Amino acid sequence: MTERQQVRVAGRTLAVSNLDRVLYPASGTTKAEVLRYYLEVAEVLLPHLAGRPVTFRRFPDGVDAEGFFQKRCPPHRPDWMATLAVARSDPDEAIEHCALDDAAGLAWAANLAAIELHVPMGRSPDLDRPTAVVFDLDPGPGTGLLECAWLAVRIRDVLATLELRCVVKASGGKGLQVYLPVDPAVTTFDDSRAFAQTLARGLEGQHPDRVVTTQRRAAREGKILIDWTQNHRIKTTVCAYSLRAGSRPTVAAPLRWEEVELARDTGVSEDLVFAPTSMPARIDELGDTFAAALEATQRLPTLREARGE
Repeated sequence: MTERQQVRVAGRTLAVSNLDRVLYPASGTTKAEVLRYYLEVAEVLLPHLAGRPVTFRRFPDGVDAEGFFQKRCPPHRPDWMATLAVARSDPDEAIEHCALDDAAGLAWAANLAAIELHVPMGRSPDLDRPTAVVFDLDPGPGTGLLECAWLAVRIRDVLATLELRCVVKASGGKGLQVYLPVDPAVTTFDDSRAFAQTLARGLEGQHPDRVVTTQRRAAREGKILIDWTQNHRIKTTVCAYSLRAGSRPTVAAPLRWEEVELARDTGVSEDLVFAPTSMPARIDELGDTFAAALEATQRLPTLREARGE
């Protein structure tokens, strides 16, 4: 029997159900705890969702069951839920995604067991222009977070030679993601994709034993993949502060560069993994350490400059 109740969030009344359902069996984490987490981090999370069409990764039967991605905003959404249309190759096939603009929207999504929130690099009103270049670091067999930490710092240092600033976050899984905020008024996805590919292949050439840029499984043994292909208008990346649907709950947590360097130097990767219960105190202490990702004013250099020519 479905247990429904009314809750009041951000001035709106929501119907929620089955709050005692366990979504993470290994930790016993319930839907109520997932909902509470999203409300606790709403202040820092919502700016990273603002203006971006959200793709949900839902696990209504918990993370041990098969989940699914949901791009189209459900027809049973509240009448106050805004949507953002993402055009496909056929203009008549645009998909209306949910736009999570406030804490009530977050709570409504959590009630759907939308554990993960994924967003594109584009932001309304012009979704065809990226606000950041993303370098998604995905460890191959025999590698992990520590190798990603080394590579993230290497990317940061290369960008610094081009007078570019970047930020970093844990994927919440095995990898890290480096974001280079850029000015969408002067940057296209062709620009961001070409820049990411050029930098990635340059690092692959310098460190062929540690870095790879191809998705081929056979080439990834013992190496870190720099997935530059994420820089595309219809591709998404897990949002900062989103939960991840591993066996136990973790967060796609923004990191400080000194934390990444320390993990690289000490070999302690656990310091780059955060449970949702640790995030409110961390945010109280540090604020939003990913806020610079929203400062989209940097301009990309030419590809010749990126290659050091």
